[in-house]
Amino acid sequence: MRLFIDECLSPLLAHKLNETGDHDAMHPRDYGRLGERDDEVLARCLDEDRVIVTENAVDFRKLVARQEIHPGLIVLPSVARDASLALLNAAILYLESLGEPGDVMVNHALEVDAAGTFRLYALP
Repeated sequence: MRLFIDECLSPLLAHKLNETGDHDAMHPRDYGRLGERDDEVLARCLDEDRVIVTENAVDFRKLVARQEIHPGLIVLPSVARDASLALLNAAILYLESLGEPGDVMVNHALEVDAAGTFRLYALP
């Protein structure tokens, strides 16, 4: 799965996902892209076919909803780094149970709460 880990989250998430060999995850800190506006992040993710992973639900939900086609949005709660990684891994397993995660996420948002409950919905 191709993922963009937003700068509000730890770069460790991208590193740990990449270590598995199953994902292509990037964090802006590792690519000199810290401080980009959310619309710039979205444009790059559209170009690179990356699902956005963020805690910034309000702004990204609005931006993504304006797109006719997008690779998807995963919203994590604001929790400690280790908990974020565990929740993101659980979200990926949940998506795998539904099919190819990248395909499942097209034009969808997946919101995860601190208890690990998932809410997948079409967006827009």
